[in-house]
Amino acid sequence: MFNKILIANRGEIACRVIKTAHKLGIGTVAVYSDVDADALHVRMAQEKVHIGNAPAAESYLVIDKIIAAAKETGADAIHPGYGFLSENAEFCEKLEKAGITFIGPNQKAIGVMGDKISSKKLAEDSGVNTIPGFMDVIKDADHAVEIAKEIGYPVMLKASAGGGGKGMRVVYNDDEAREGFNSAVNEAKSSFGDDRVFAEKFIENPRHIEIQVLGDNHGNVIYLAERECSIQRRHQKVIEEAPSPFLTMETRVNMGTQAVALSHAVDYNSAGTVEFIVDKDQNFYFLEMNTRLQVEHPVTELVTNVDLVEQMIRSAAGEPLNIKQEEVMVNGWAMEARVYAEDPLRGFLPAVGRVTDYIPPEEDENIRIDSGIYEGSEISIYYDPMISKVISYGADRAEAVDKLRIALDQYYIGGVGHNISFLSDVLKAPRFQSGDISTKYIEEEYPDGFNGGEISLDKWAHFICVATTVHSCEVGRQSTISGRMNEDASSFNETWQVQLDGEIQSSNFLMTQDGCNIITGGLVYNVVTLWAPGNPIFTGTINNEPVNVEIEYLADGYRLTYDGASEIVYVRNNREVELATIMPEKVEADMSKFLQCPMPGLVVSIDVAEGDDVQPGQVLCVVEAMKMENVLRAEKQGTVKKISAAAGDSLAVDEIIIEFE
Repeated sequence: MFNKILIANRGEIACRVIKTAHKLGIGTVAVYSDVDADALHVRMAQEKVHIGNAPAAESYLVIDKIIAAAKETGADAIHPGYGFLSENAEFCEKLEKAGITFIGPNQKAIGVMGDKISSKKLAEDSGVNTIPGFMDVIKDADHAVEIAKEIGYPVMLKASAGGGGKGMRVVYNDDEAREGFNSAVNEAKSSFGDDRVFAEKFIENPRHIEIQVLGDNHGNVIYLAERECSIQRRHQKVIEEAPSPFLTMETRVNMGTQAVALSHAVDYNSAGTVEFIVDKDQNFYFLEMNTRLQVEHPVTELVTNVDLVEQMIRSAAGEPLNIKQEEVMVNGWAMEARVYAEDPLRGFLPAVGRVTDYIPPEEDENIRIDSGIYEGSEISIYYDPMISKVISYGADRAEAVDKLRIALDQYYIGGVGHNISFLSDVLKAPRFQSGDISTKYIEEEYPDGFNGGEISLDKWAHFICVATTVHSCEVGRQSTISGRMNEDASSFNETWQVQLDGEIQSSNFLMTQDGCNIITGGLVYNVVTLWAPGNPIFTGTINNEPVNVEIEYLADGYRLTYDGASEIVYVRNNREVELATIMPEKVEADMSKFLQCPMPGLVVSIDVAEGDDVQPGQVLCVVEAMKMENVLRAEKQGTVKKISAAAGDSLAVDEIIIEFE
């Protein structure tokens, strides 16, 4: 076994690997860039080495710096996590020459499977079902159009060295093929240093289902059932689960058998994943093989009770697999939600900043949190925007969904935008709960984007009760401080007018010995809570039902976030209601003549000049944020009056790029 492992990564996956290494009694080394000096993975590891500037191309992707750090600290093995150098055959080759063990598959597997074109060809030769497409490199935009027409629209353009949704575009016509090819090439070059792009037929409304495989250096390969990863946005997975609610046992076995056959073809000797797309009739087609640990690996760990990181370490150390195929058991159900630093209400644009408050759900046998941040962490523009993963476990799918919904309601992150309300909204939808999902689920259910979840009828009273309780506690606290309230706080009763979603409803607060009663809509709700003013999460029960509501104090009200819905609530007495009706409304400034930067990012290109006439839909500029290119287009016809930014500029959110006449 190894004495010391260097983790060539950052964030939650570095923390995840460190936990298992420590469990096995193995020493750990963290590497870090300038902006990660105080990161959680650096704090967790026993040793640390600085490897360069913030951009990954100057730190986490520099092979020689990683190897030098391993030599400096005496690490005899390196775990790459996912992303960065995890599927880099050159990295493996240099590690071998340096006498350092790579905790991952062999160079052959990485080289063949890391190239999407060669992997498709090998899959065909191995008897694995594949998607029709063009398996050679597309030369230019015109060639992309020619190939797309031959295959037949819609077509998926994909980076040969891609992954994680980078360098991928679905195109439906010639114009989209040209533009999509250029964007895919740029993203591929930026993310992977490899700008090769190929094409394949895009199968409409498929499910994305993948098979986890495990191999060793003794010729053994097994599969650990499947994961359903169909809930995606822009080809980036959002919610994953194991097992799939869709597959029959026959399809599961056939997919697993093909995954193992493909693994044997490259002498696979570590943890890896064979991804498939599956149509409505359970026909399945090879998509790609990821020769690394997947982001969503925890759901497989929870239902099989197999520590995949431990298996990778043991295999790299030369140990044979201690699990036989017939011993693999799938028990219960697990579900994972990815928490991203992004603003769902602004088209999921990346969010950056300092985490001012961080209160994750408590971990237990049903909830696991894989996180790489803490209170005070900085979310920067340089890396992937994922903050953490919340993973639930239940006896069945319904219980796993319920546990995950409760955990997300308990999760509080202050200082940066995040997608927790969106995740909760997806989980509560009847269609999702029925298992009727596909990779187009988010596109179909949110055709106009996410505009905030709606309050379900059964939760309406909960908003009223929490708002009334919070406001009454605040007023009671202030009255006690000012001396206007009796010493016996139990005598405090008050009637309020609660305005929620444009409707005003009377609500009566009555203090009781074990909490309070809220009378609203002719019904009595018993509220029991230990919440105190200033706590950002209201935790308690309403008529014995657990409730967790995020509270944000506003100038004259509260923003309550609960079960995927976020609403501003006003709690007033009768006189305050009268005064509110005559208050002037604030008029927002007219910014219709300006193109503002929608997220913090780097200007890749300005595609117009001062004096140009532009048409609706015309490309104005491209901004890169968190490794993704964002094309900004004209919303209406106009003339460019002034350009205030240039390629290479780093911009803050809402900073002006272009002014129109």
